[in-house]
Amino acid sequence: MMNSEAQKKPVYISQIVIKILSYAVLICGCLMVLIPIVVILLGAFKDSKEFANSGVFEMPKSFAFDNFKTAFFEGKVMRGLFNTFIIIVISCFGTILTGTMTAFIIQRFDSKMTRLIKGAFLLATLLPNISMQVTVFQIISKMGLYNTMAAPIILYVGTDIISIYIFMQFLSQIPVSLDESGIMDGASYPRIYFSIILPNLKPAIATVLIIKFVSIYNDFYTPQLYMQDESLLVVSTVLYKYISSTKIQWEVVFSGIILCIIPTLLIFLFLQKYIYSGLVSGAVKE
Repeated sequence: MMNSEAQKKPVYISQIVIKILSYAVLICGCLMVLIPIVVILLGAFKDSKEFANSGVFEMPKSFAFDNFKTAFFEGKVMRGLFNTFIIIVISCFGTILTGTMTAFIIQRFDSKMTRLIKGAFLLATLLPNISMQVTVFQIISKMGLYNTMAAPIILYVGTDIISIYIFMQFLSQIPVSLDESGIMDGASYPRIYFSIILPNLKPAIATVLIIKFVSIYNDFYTPQLYMQDESLLVVSTVLYKYISSTKIQWEVVFSGIILCIIPTLLIFLFLQKYIYSGLVSGAVKE
């Protein structure tokens, strides 16, 4: 009896230690996310003099809203949001259309060609994007797409291999018997795609839209490289002009960051149940 209790005691202690470590990791993760947001929020309401002479965690003495006016009107945040919205809408539509079609062909038509394409996609995911940027930039320039919205849109649509694999994972859960039933009723493959496959891929489409929206909204490298014109500024580059080698107007940059966070925050609050369900759906294959 004493031996069994002695054996249970170390197990119980190890469970407590694991639980404490789990909570410690979660708390550290929350702090890593929340501390930068708090610093940005406090700095956005300080003027330039107070920002330079106060600590990052000090409350602003007088809440200054001039920074938000400067960021919104002079910083052209509204134009950046509008340009970002156009790029996101076209890119997401193109990704859904091309991604679902490609996944449908690869998943449903098993042949040497589709297996070769699948292997090529897998190889492409292993290559770092930065190693191909010189070649891609030359191609974009030769096509006359430099300094146009078409450049990032083509890159966002054409290089999204992860979305294809997500669609393939969901397609594997749609019974092939549905396709066969459609064929027996005289439906063509385009009809099967639009009437059977696409409606059943709604959870996957929601997942891809979420991932695509966040990646495009946060992308700085592609717009900065391919859209230098001031009329083509997006959310991630619109405030970059306040950062120079001699002076950085952090209070204006922080205010612009807050303004750019608001749309994504509202979208997340309204669509959080769809976000969670879309990311979890398809994780387990029954």
